[in-house]
Amino acid sequence: MSFSNYRGRLLTESEVADLLKISVRTLQAWRVRGGGPGFLKIGRAVRYSLNEIEEWLAATQRRSTSDTTPALNEGDKK
Repeated sequence: MSFSNYRGRLLTESEVADLLKISVRTLQAWRVRGGGPGFLKIGRAVRYSLNEIEEWLAATQRRSTSDTTPALNEGDKK
């Protein structure tokens, strides 16, 4: 995964979805349910910082399927 093209700017939900290889709808669902990376709301626009995405990815990383760290789509369990 190459983040170098995104350094130093805020990303749109389409860019984040493409970067994470998920659909925009999945990203939107995570926002509504409280899962997924943190985001900024600027007026009606939703933006993501690369720092926040990297921190979220690190926090959701697992070593095995029995690992007790939070699941990737933790928001789905609420």
